[in-house]
Amino acid sequence: MAFPYPYTGPVAPYNNLPIEPQNYQPRFYFISNIALGQMTTVTTTNNNDYVIGQECRLLIPPSNGCRQLNEQTGFVVSIPAPNQVTLNINSSVNVDPFTPSTFTIKPQIVAIGDVNTGAINSNGRSPTGTYVPGSFINISPQGPL
Repeated sequence: MAFPYPYTGPVAPYNNLPIEPQNYQPRFYFISNIALGQMTTVTTTNNNDYVIGQECRLLIPPSNGCRQLNEQTGFVVSIPAPNQVTLNINSSVNVDPFTPSTFTIKPQIVAIGDVNTGAINSNGRSPTGTYVPGSFINISPQGPL
């Protein structure tokens, strides 16, 4: 069996890095604004790494308004700016406006999915590098094992 990288044998448990959120992308991001409409545009406080086709969930505390969008999921349909994503969530009717807040709990947009959801190519779960859009990728210094 040929390995795509030098095989060094099993990694001892004490050499494995702990699972840390900064070692995986895409991550969650704090929301600074939400533009309501037929499509919902979410502005994050930092540039994000979401891709078109990525499924995301909105987590919005009551203090930020838009309570009707809390726990709503949608797919990224466009990326108008590095810190914005447009989701296919219709927020044009009966949705409270977004209100920035200084409370400790901040509104978030969170990626849904992981590599275990599988490949989306005609060869099934073959290692062709085509995965579910936005699936989590291990970017730790040690890399995937």
